[in-house]
Amino acid sequence: MLVKALFIAFSMYSRIPVPKTEWNESNMRYVFCFFPLIGAVIGGIIWVLGNFLINISCGNLLFGCVMSAAPVFITGGIHLDGFLDTLDAINSYGDKEKKLEILKDPNSGAFAIIGGIVYFILSVGFWSEIHIKELNIIPFGYVLSRAFCAIGAVLFPPAKKTGLAAVFGACADKFKVTVTMIIFIVIDLILVVYIDFIGGFFMMASAVLCFLYHYFNCFKNFGGITGDLSGYFLQMCELIFIIVLVFRGLLI
Repeated sequence: MLVKALFIAFSMYSRIPVPKTEWNESNMRYVFCFFPLIGAVIGGIIWVLGNFLINISCGNLLFGCVMSAAPVFITGGIHLDGFLDTLDAINSYGDKEKKLEILKDPNSGAFAIIGGIVYFILSVGFWSEIHIKELNIIPFGYVLSRAFCAIGAVLFPPAKKTGLAAVFGACADKFKVTVTMIIFIVIDLILVVYIDFIGGFFMMASAVLCFLYHYFNCFKNFGGITGDLSGYFLQMCELIFIIVLVFRGLLI
């Protein structure tokens, strides 16, 4: 059961090839328990790739472009899709029902396009300022963001009865998933603080603040959680990690 849940998690939230597995209630119960492991794989790839580019004296602009694009290639853009849909919905300034309708719309609006461009401009710019010290702790952020994301996915009520968030949330063993995510967060915090105390503190603080905003955004604007909102949280959280660590490097 756990192995099948692992395969479902990786097949759903990444493009990393795994054996095909039947999606049923039993197999999906612990899918979110493995969500941070996807972040660990992404973080590991990012660390190896970043060190390789630094060692070959890659230019800052090319470094920023490659490092910004790499997570999208690994995940297949599933979280980025949710981020763009959420931007359209939030900026519609409609009521909750209108915003949920926009989330379901397969077409991208002006705010999604503008927001996506701004997102990658910021990502490329701040990634280009990352040095080896920050690169050593950034991989932990991909684990941290997914652990918080999983907590929201199972504990926040669904904004609608249909959709992946509702299905996965209904099937999940909420207690075991939450406990597992807390364990991931504690271990991640211990490791990152051991490597870089100040950087780890800033990373955890930014993750907590992002999660609080995620809670506010879900309930105020949508009345609950959806898969798109989870993607929005992940993309924002991972960009803010980079921004915070760059400023930390500049100021301290």
